[in-house]
Amino acid sequence: MSFVIDPPVQPSVSIKGGGKFPVRRIFCIGRNYDDHVREMGGDPKNSTPVFFTKPADAVAPDGATLPYPQGTSNLHFEGELVLALKSGGRDIKSADAAKALIYGYAAGCDLTRRDLQNKAKDAQGPWDTAKGFDHSAPIGEIVPADELLGGLASAQLATTVNGDVRQHAPLSMMIWSPEEIIMFLSELFELKAGDLIFTGTPEGVGELTRGDQLNVTIGVHLSLDFAIAS
Repeated sequence: MSFVIDPPVQPSVSIKGGGKFPVRRIFCIGRNYDDHVREMGGDPKNSTPVFFTKPADAVAPDGATLPYPQGTSNLHFEGELVLALKSGGRDIKSADAAKALIYGYAAGCDLTRRDLQNKAKDAQGPWDTAKGFDHSAPIGEIVPADELLGGLASAQLATTVNGDVRQHAPLSMMIWSPEEIIMFLSELFELKAGDLIFTGTPEGVGELTRGDQLNVTIGVHLSLDFAIAS
């Protein structure tokens, strides 16, 4: 039986060296660096994993110029490590099993309509409109895990806006490791190939205005560049 309208284009992310990674779902974790939890008014000792999602077609490619999003006057950046899964499962119990699901890694940015998020927090409501809007998940090229000699254990995440460093932190400052994030998520969802996971942001998040140029780097292998249209 044929579709009554043309099917949407499959969202995808470029892979370093060629090819495309098809995006199924985008999962994100909040409050995963001690200093960022404090920065947002929380206590990391009392925090538990906070998950939210973005639509698959929120991905925006490296080098893009993005429109300033509608419905906000306070757009924030959050530089992050992103995991791309090649397989999935439910109730994953070991770090080794979780790591085996990872196809590769990328630098990403969780764009946030902070004014809408603050209103949602005050009303004890969901974050959907604050997090899941158009172009809200810029992501750089995915680097396959087997090409990251030495891994990312000692890598530093840095975010610059117009050349000024706004975020700088080692990935080792994560409260929950990438493998632990996968394990937690698999208790709530059946993870599958094509899923992306944004792993949280360190302190230093801030506002983006029209015309800003943003860069996220993680170690020497992962990078993302994009701009907000004037």
